[in-house]
Amino acid sequence: MTGKEQTLSTQKKAPPLARQVIWLTGASSGIGEALARALASRCQQLIITARNYKALEAISKDFSNVTVLAADVTKISELHHAATEIQNRFGRIDTLIANAGTCEYLDIDQFDAELIKRVMQTNFFGLVNSIEAALPLLQQSQRGYIAGMSSSVTALAMPRAEAYGASKAATLHFLQSLKADLTASGIDVSAISPGFVKTPLTDRNDFAMPAMISAEQAAQEIIRGLNRRHFDIHFPKRFTRVLRLLGLLPDWLRFRLTAAMSRSKHSDPINQNNSTFPENRK
Repeated sequence: MTGKEQTLSTQKKAPPLARQVIWLTGASSGIGEALARALASRCQQLIITARNYKALEAISKDFSNVTVLAADVTKISELHHAATEIQNRFGRIDTLIANAGTCEYLDIDQFDAELIKRVMQTNFFGLVNSIEAALPLLQQSQRGYIAGMSSSVTALAMPRAEAYGASKAATLHFLQSLKADLTASGIDVSAISPGFVKTPLTDRNDFAMPAMISAEQAAQEIIRGLNRRHFDIHFPKRFTRVLRLLGLLPDWLRFRLTAAMSRSKHSDPINQNNSTFPENRK
């Protein structure tokens, strides 16, 4: 038996959701809230984290197995404090769902580097901080699991998505590398890439959002993906597959398509009201 075969043969099976302790960030609204409510009835223990303590409390009061640990994912010390609480109460986690995120659009005519930093700080570094805090707890699991929130926007670079798209592309690459490094440790990794999901934040969007699904539908899709533990969890497939095909177009055609969607004052005014791109807001 080769070394690789020995490693694979000694890896333990993932515990079913009913026996899992799960830590979910970004749980106070949108996909996070819907996912928290869907997971609570399926898992052994659920720890929910976000900045909004009152919103988390409103979720937890409906379940006996939900623990509230408020924290800001951009502040590593707060996440380490939460991890210490989890260690003291449960001794481990089986799954980390790094869901916390935000979205801001960039107006190219008023370029704002601070806007890009804010989005990267939450969407990318917030995920990185969460994983640093969670890894020691995952190592105590029978078979740990990290699921991080990316986006279908990574398939096709869209106008105004410089900040959001870059943060999600960084997340996707990071999770791909992480999967390679954690395979031998028996910790699974997935990237979650939704299309348009109806949340209070996407209700404020002023552009068309094709194939939109509800946050509850998104939660069910994510849970199906968590059970399978495949790396790529993307939905709704009728939208994400089309977007990925568009991303394979030759550069000259792809850039012509996305430039036509731009709202820049220098772009074709006929197309200024047709900007669309997928995003996941929590």
